[in-house]
Amino acid sequence: MQMQQVQYFLALCEELSFTRAARRCGISQPSLTSAIGALERELGGAPFSRKPSITLTGLGRIVRPNLDEIACNASHAREMPAASCRVWTRWSRSSRTMG
Repeated sequence: MQMQQVQYFLALCEELSFTRAARRCGISQPSLTSAIGALERELGGAPFSRKPSITLTGLGRIVRPNLDEIACNASHAREMPAASCRVWTRWSRSSRTMG
């Protein structure tokens, strides 16, 4: 499973429209449909019911909290190196002025 698939899944959960979710993700609707299809194959089932409107299936309701957590952890992980660098820079500057 790729991080993009997770992001696309979550966008579709929130938008409940392939067109709006694709627009939100900055991709074409066919690309989103393809990515969700690949995710369905990986999951071994459909996380969304498409008729009459898009809704989460039982599988989708089970998977969503886990994918939310993955997305949140990935976001924090991307922020950590920059934050660590800022802390280190401040610490190293202050230690030079003290000594």
